[in-house]
Amino acid sequence: MNRLAHESSPYLRQHRDNPVDWWAWGDAAFAEAKRRDVPVLLSVGYSACHWCHVMAHECFEDAEVAGVMNELFVNVKVDREERPDVDSVYMDAVQAMTGRGGWPMTVFLTPDAQPFFGGTYYPKPTFLQLMTAINDAWRNRRSDIDSNVSALVENIARTSRITTNPDLPNIDAFVAAAEQLEQSFDETWGGFGGAPKFPSTMALELLLRAYINDESPRTHSIIATTLDAMASGGMYDHLGGGFARYSVDEKWLVPHFEKMLYDQALLLRPYLHASLVLREPRWRQVVQETIGYVLRDLRSPEGAFYSAEDADSLDETGHSHEGHFYVFTPDQVRRIIPTHLVQKALDWYEITDTGNFEGKSIPCRLEHRGALERDDHIETIRRLLLAARNTRHRPGLDDKVITEWNALMISSLAEAAAAYTNDEWATAAQQAGNFVATTMRRSDGRWLRTWHRDATPKHLAMAADLANLVDAFTRLYELSGVARWITLAREVADQLLAFHWDDAEGGLFTTPHDGEQLIVRQKDLIDNATPSANSVAALALQRLAALTGAEHYREHADGIFKLLTRVVGNAPTAFPHLLCALHLRHVGATEVVITGKRGEFVQYLQTQWLPTVVLAWGESFESPLFAHRRDDLAYVCRQYACQAPAATRDELIAALRVALSAS
Repeated sequence: MNRLAHESSPYLRQHRDNPVDWWAWGDAAFAEAKRRDVPVLLSVGYSACHWCHVMAHECFEDAEVAGVMNELFVNVKVDREERPDVDSVYMDAVQAMTGRGGWPMTVFLTPDAQPFFGGTYYPKPTFLQLMTAINDAWRNRRSDIDSNVSALVENIARTSRITTNPDLPNIDAFVAAAEQLEQSFDETWGGFGGAPKFPSTMALELLLRAYINDESPRTHSIIATTLDAMASGGMYDHLGGGFARYSVDEKWLVPHFEKMLYDQALLLRPYLHASLVLREPRWRQVVQETIGYVLRDLRSPEGAFYSAEDADSLDETGHSHEGHFYVFTPDQVRRIIPTHLVQKALDWYEITDTGNFEGKSIPCRLEHRGALERDDHIETIRRLLLAARNTRHRPGLDDKVITEWNALMISSLAEAAAAYTNDEWATAAQQAGNFVATTMRRSDGRWLRTWHRDATPKHLAMAADLANLVDAFTRLYELSGVARWITLAREVADQLLAFHWDDAEGGLFTTPHDGEQLIVRQKDLIDNATPSANSVAALALQRLAALTGAEHYREHADGIFKLLTRVVGNAPTAFPHLLCALHLRHVGATEVVITGKRGEFVQYLQTQWLPTVVLAWGESFESPLFAHRRDDLAYVCRQYACQAPAATRDELIAALRVALSAS
């Protein structure tokens, strides 16, 4: 019996018609494995994952494979986005066994949920052989399995064994990370390292902070080359906006075509910040088009943001192909575009007879990197191609709402709305914030991780959900001047520290104290595709402390830094977001308070990128920043010691210059 039809995850429901006797993760599945004395076959993936779909078609939809699975194992399907805690534990085990990871992830567990063998994608013949071998080992060589279990559990518990240090990491770790990024920089195509190429958004954010410090031409070149190359390749959607997950080659040309909400949120930041610091309008266009994509295609009627769009889509015959939705042939262009513009269209988007992806062309600008701004003719061409593309079968939509990813998007959208003075974006950011503040919260005040309109939410928020919410609500306050957002930020921060803080060694456990007990209780420390929970908290708690004067938030941020003092020095590029937080800790926050109705002051500050500045304005709340202030003035402070109030824009700029030069 397949039990996935009523799950909250669209990914799990994709497998509801498989002949596999699937169980959802839970005690019942492991009790059944104990009753039958068989291993658990754990399969972890996500809705937009191309190779997850491939393995599903080859194996899980196949009667022969399903028969073996059902006979030999209790089969458990997990959505990694819904249960990142489960995914992280067993991904660490797979990486320890194989030296690599990825999805789909296939792991064999004892009935006590302990891993003993695993890997990623398996084609049908290999999978059948593997299952037979696992069954033989289970029946005849149980002692070998017990040895594997002990070694793997020891390995995956390593984050919970890190001990604190009395000292903060030195700012040298920030400098070392910038130097290592410079050494790994791809001079030709931008980015860091070789193929596959991932958009190292947090690394770029670190380099932007370094550039503000010294305005190094070399750092400028690294940032500009990378941003231009990413936005010129096929990883960027030149017709509809937004980015695919990563590029399989070094040129940013061919992606796996899934488009994830978190990638849009994180990529917005370096393009937005670089457009403000380096004043390049082409990056502003990327910001506008990426936000346009999210608001058009990933926004729910309730105002929240959906998770992802698939890599795969159906062709005209009903067969699924990776990237089919996005590619064109010259003949297709000729049928869409007026004759006098056809050659211009083919040249601009580099669409050729030979193609650049399986005989067709992903529209791109690789031969003209950085030349992204369109004249009226090219804009007409873009609109016509987009309209034609929209008549195709769209990729599948994962329409669950994830608190962590919505918070990432809210933070980025709030910043962009303020920087570009865009009321539509400001409204969208606040609507999403209102959705999270109401729908993603239980009646007892506990926050939840996921929501889907067809199911009752059941998973408590993880540390990453709460840490990102602190940041999102704080930035909504700085955008709007509405004090409610600071109240919410404090409520979330207090819940994060009450339920996730490690009183013994510092730092945040991924799961709450009263959450499900997995075989180990990990801490999310390394910045991967998204910034780690501890990195986000280290930055967000400092900013919240600067706004509210609540020193215990800063002390907990210090506790995160001290936990990681030893490890961050050994591998600084694994912690770029944490190092951005450490940069703020060593530089120190500059607090700016705008009183009364001085909108021109607020607008000036919001249209700069000042990563070490927090802005208090609008409705007041309990904070030393608002104590004994006169109206219609700007106060620039450091640790609440303020310069003489500024009454004009020039005075404000001068005061800021003094405060920032002292940092």
